[in-house]
Amino acid sequence: MKLILKYKWEIAFSLLLTLAYFVLRLIFLDRLPIFTDEAIYVRWAQTALNDASWRFISLTDGKQPMYVWIAMVFMKFVQDPLIAGRLISVLTGFLTMLGLFFLTYELFKNKITAFLASALYLFYPFAQVLDRMALYDSMVAAFYVWALYFSVLLVRKIRLDLALILGFIIGGGVLTKSSNFFSIYLLPFLLILFDFKQKHFKNNILKLVALVLVSAGIGYGFYGVLRLSPLYEMITTKNATFVYPFSEWMLHPFLYFNSNLSGLTSWLIQYLTPAYLILILLAILFINKFFKEKIVLLLYFVLPFLALALFGKLIYPRFIFLMSLMLLPLAAWSLNFLFEKTEKLFAKNITYARIAQLVLLLIVVAYPAFVSIIFAADPLKAPIADRDREQYINGWAAGWGVKESVVFFQKQAQNQKIFVATEGTFGILPYSLEMYLVDNKNVTIKGYWPVDAFPKEVSDYARKMPTYFVFYQPQHIVIPIDFPLKLIFEVQQGDTSSYYRVYQVIPPDEK
Repeated sequence: MKLILKYKWEIAFSLLLTLAYFVLRLIFLDRLPIFTDEAIYVRWAQTALNDASWRFISLTDGKQPMYVWIAMVFMKFVQDPLIAGRLISVLTGFLTMLGLFFLTYELFKNKITAFLASALYLFYPFAQVLDRMALYDSMVAAFYVWALYFSVLLVRKIRLDLALILGFIIGGGVLTKSSNFFSIYLLPFLLILFDFKQKHFKNNILKLVALVLVSAGIGYGFYGVLRLSPLYEMITTKNATFVYPFSEWMLHPFLYFNSNLSGLTSWLIQYLTPAYLILILLAILFINKFFKEKIVLLLYFVLPFLALALFGKLIYPRFIFLMSLMLLPLAAWSLNFLFEKTEKLFAKNITYARIAQLVLLLIVVAYPAFVSIIFAADPLKAPIADRDREQYINGWAAGWGVKESVVFFQKQAQNQKIFVATEGTFGILPYSLEMYLVDNKNVTIKGYWPVDAFPKEVSDYARKMPTYFVFYQPQHIVIPIDFPLKLIFEVQQGDTSSYYRVYQVIPPDEK
């Protein structure tokens, strides 16, 4: 009881942040339409769960398997496969918020600053988007934050147990996504935090180097598990889709740097919002306070950011999420700095000081909170980064209509066998339908691509049983008149002129 009373405000804030986090991340979790990558990852997890020989299925597309492995576990307890996948991101997002608290406290030794960092993450629109989707990126960010925290601890305390834990975290990170290799590549820069004034610093720095090598070795050891699969080399091939290999980059070193940097910066600004940006700039303005700590955070942001701008071939906003989190402790430091100035300003009346601090906090989080709530409640109206609106809400990759078609096909297959053809063999179709209908013995699903001519196999099925064809790609806004199809229903894809359409196939004999 004495311990609870001693830390009562810390406990109260912790409970409040936890409750607010799960409310904000879980409300309307199914309202955003399934995204094509979500369909792929969730379907992989289903396949791996039901067939042990496919535990490395993600390597078929050059993706690391950690997210898929964890999704398998969640699917044992959650009936809806998409919700199971999204709950993973909700949980890893919470771990990120927790990690930011410990990282910020370790760097700035101030609990209020640490709580503010968690609060800023809670309302961060970028986090709200990715913590609610069945994508890798929330998990990637969690590993990145915790790796930096234990890296800082290792430099300051030089202990084997910390090196081992750091190695395990790095290992988990690189089994999730290649971008977590930055947790290894950036380790030398943490020498900034090393105390060169301590006695026996030469011996200690040698110990530190040895322990860093242990951590990196464990990380690479975890990654080496992937070599057990004959598909291991697919990772390099897939990475080359998004990042130029060095040999290719040398042919045009800076050709795309300016355009990439412009795009990445634009997305970052849209997600950070003006209030967060001002706080970050304030922390840099007063960089002489906690100079080393701020430099570390800036390096963990700037170096991966510039590397992506320099080598990026195909880039999306979510690629900068993990590095953007390094800016939140800086914003939290500035906010607490302003809190302290407010207390001095109202030194004679602490009540006024608290009111002023509360107003300041509300001003900072008001717009980010608004964006986060709107994204959960009505994604169509959410002012998120334009590229993400295009992908998750208004583009062909957003699965508007999937829910309705699943319900329709379940009803049609109650007492008869049906065949469902889809436009596409990989991605949102047919995977999003297979997620929910693969165990229904009355439903057969098959994808076709391209669909320039009507598949004869589909016509053959139409002679035997009710047959349907689902189209969703923009090039088929108008279906060719010679296709034997009757429109059943259509769902608009966001606020575009494209539609997700379900057709019934007319048997050749009835044309």
